Amino acid sequence: MSLEQSTKVCLVQQGVWDMPLESMPLAAGYLKSMALSDDRIRHEANIEIVNFRGGVTNTTMANTLFTDGVPDVIAFSVLGWNYHSFGALAATFKQLNPDGWVVFGGNHATNQADRVFRMFPEVDIVINGEGELTFRDLLRAYLDGASRHDLADIDGLSFQSVDGKAVTTAERARIDDLDSIPSPFLTGALDLTDADGKFRYDVALMETNRGCPYKCSFCYWGGATGQKVRAFSIERLREELEIFGKLGVHTVVACDANFGMLPGDYEFVKALIETRDRYGFPRALETSWAKNKSKTFYQIVRTMKEAGMKSSFTLALQTLNDTALDLMRRRNMKVNEWEDLTNWLAGEGLDCYAELIWGAPGETIESFMEGYDRLAQRMSRIAVYPLLLLPNTDYMEKKERFGIKSVRGDNDDFEYLLAHDTMTFAQNQEMQKFMFWARVVAENAVLRHSWVALRRLAGLSQSQALLNLEAWIATATDPSAEFLRAAQAKVGTNGLGEAIKFLFTEPEAERLLLRWWDEAVRPLLPAEHEDLLAEVFRYDLLTRPVYRPEGLAPDDDVTLVTVDGDTYYLRAGVALGHDIPTIIATFKADGEPDLTPRPTTVDLYYRAGSESAVTSTNHEIVVHYMGVPEQDIVRGPAEQRNC
Repeated sequence: MSLEQSTKVCLVQQGVWDMPLESMPLAAGYLKSMALSDDRIRHEANIEIVNFRGGVTNTTMANTLFTDGVPDVIAFSVLGWNYHSFGALAATFKQLNPDGWVVFGGNHATNQADRVFRMFPEVDIVINGEGELTFRDLLRAYLDGASRHDLADIDGLSFQSVDGKAVTTAERARIDDLDSIPSPFLTGALDLTDADGKFRYDVALMETNRGCPYKCSFCYWGGATGQKVRAFSIERLREELEIFGKLGVHTVVACDANFGMLPGDYEFVKALIETRDRYGFPRALETSWAKNKSKTFYQIVRTMKEAGMKSSFTLALQTLNDTALDLMRRRNMKVNEWEDLTNWLAGEGLDCYAELIWGAPGETIESFMEGYDRLAQRMSRIAVYPLLLLPNTDYMEKKERFGIKSVRGDNDDFEYLLAHDTMTFAQNQEMQKFMFWARVVAENAVLRHSWVALRRLAGLSQSQALLNLEAWIATATDPSAEFLRAAQAKVGTNGLGEAIKFLFTEPEAERLLLRWWDEAVRPLLPAEHEDLLAEVFRYDLLTRPVYRPEGLAPDDDVTLVTVDGDTYYLRAGVALGHDIPTIIATFKADGEPDLTPRPTTVDLYYRAGSESAVTSTNHEIVVHYMGVPEQDIVRGPAEQRNC
């Protein structure tokens, strides 16, 4: 730090998952890059981003933040999982630097100043809405010697007056020209590589636009609901993609509310493919796809398929029940006319998953399970989320209207739904158990091929198979089953993550699942298809990600190979009694496969580096590490292929 840089500023983020690789602190990167665009701030302030993984203790975070000197200004990006921890760190900071400024921003702080100041009186300022311009202005005020109790001239924030009352200033207009926010990648505001020069994050996060035109009752997308959608320029996005291509980043995640809605989204996909063609990377795009599938969406899908660019195409349905859709304010979305789209995607051989929310007012167990199985006939990967009550949402503000009963989490700032007018407490408890197994085994693709085979050949719906597993685990006398029961009993995502990691990584998990199949599933199967269905189930177990945090052992059954510049584990010469890959692909395309036993040998390739994916509970990422035959590998451009 130069002599001029006497003001120390710290931007703090924390990801939700405890995993080997960090989650990219994109929000902090934007704040830093905008602040450093100001000449005075750049010369007089030293701005540091401190990014924590999920699960880190408050003590560890405090020692990291304050051992080498206490900041003058500390700003926290506050979300549900870190709300209480960041409040505790604010209190610690004030003990060390009573005159320092504590700033809260993010979804669980914005427009919540009264509550934040009441719970955490050490917090001085809450930023409401987009933070880049407001944070820059705050740093200018600090350098000018302003009082943290008198910031009325700065739009877009709330502060505590001298007598402790919350004062909220005028709302700040949205940033129309997003390119006026300097890129954290192009400016170097965000560190992208580790000490070895490798990309340091699990995926690359990008925004191509901001805003969401919808006002769904459960959602507050960064305060952008009901807003005009504004886009970054394609020229800027191309430059950012260039950086990720050179760094060999496999997956880009577009943090947009409705990707595929704007014509410019097609230009972004073309730029992504062109970057991949030059450098071999990136090879996959994940995003929240547009709720209404326009011509642009279909154009994007076809282009990605032709180029071999991987993605999981999302149907964010949330519910199929008309009453719940009305109360959710989603009946006007064409996304609810989804069956033709899923048929088209299946016919194109493309991966697709759906999202449902359990617990929406107007929903019942019967209507939800009917919708779940109706969806499962088209796709097995259904992400089922519990309805959480979030600040600034319609459901939170109208709890009495819906008869909502809820409880706030012990270690987070989410309100967990207990009951409402169409769902009793007991019904919710039963569905929580089902949802746990639906998320662990189906959503996260621990099993992904067995569902369609069980439905087509044994008449078992996906919900019936999951309920069968739930009932068997509940009574099984096995230490592994005891572990999973304990994980299921935990509230929040901790137990979910423990169960997913166990089923993906522990040798005992395969033994437990095979025992379940033999004891609880096999008796339900028609004799003529019993062996084939067992083989599909075995194929599911074989294609789980290869998890080798300590590297290969001398007696390992896989070897490391390089395909198009990417590292894979190869399990060669897997013998099958049927042509399982072809049978499954035909089923998923709604065809009638030849079920004749046909000894088949396949080589299975597993992308290396699954350690972060299998501990993140992020099903969109983990599927990129599943074992696939050679023809299904997500490849680089043809001229760079070396396999």
